[in-house]
Amino acid sequence: MPVKLQSSGGEDHEEDARIEIVPLIDIMFFLLASFMMVSLSMTSIHRVNLKLPAAKTAMADNKTPPIHLAVDAHGVITWDAKIVTPTEITERLLAMKPTEDTKVLIAPDQDSRTQAVMSVIDAARAAGVEKVSFETKLQAP
Repeated sequence: MPVKLQSSGGEDHEEDARIEIVPLIDIMFFLLASFMMVSLSMTSIHRVNLKLPAAKTAMADNKTPPIHLAVDAHGVITWDAKIVTPTEITERLLAMKPTEDTKVLIAPDQDSRTQAVMSVIDAARAAGVEKVSFETKLQAP
């Protein structure tokens, strides 16, 4: 049943009341954009804060995402921001049943000891992973 509008003078108008859709759509788009921006700002990367060594010949690898391991300056090894030992690395890799495409990416701190990095390489190779590489930052020319 349409709503009848009356002016202050008491005369009847035959116009039906209606809801304007355009402002409603504008508000919905604004809310959608706001929620998207807030959800993107809530995303955080769970990585160990490292100072990566620089390499002039670094290349980006954009294929299958590798397994990220980090070795900090004190020799602490982390996998997805959780501290692990070389034995745990081997066990977790074996549980994943690595294929020939499985890659391990090691991010060593520039001040880390070589022995800690070698233990990570040995743990990955003990699980049958042959593709082991190092994460570096590109050195500016």
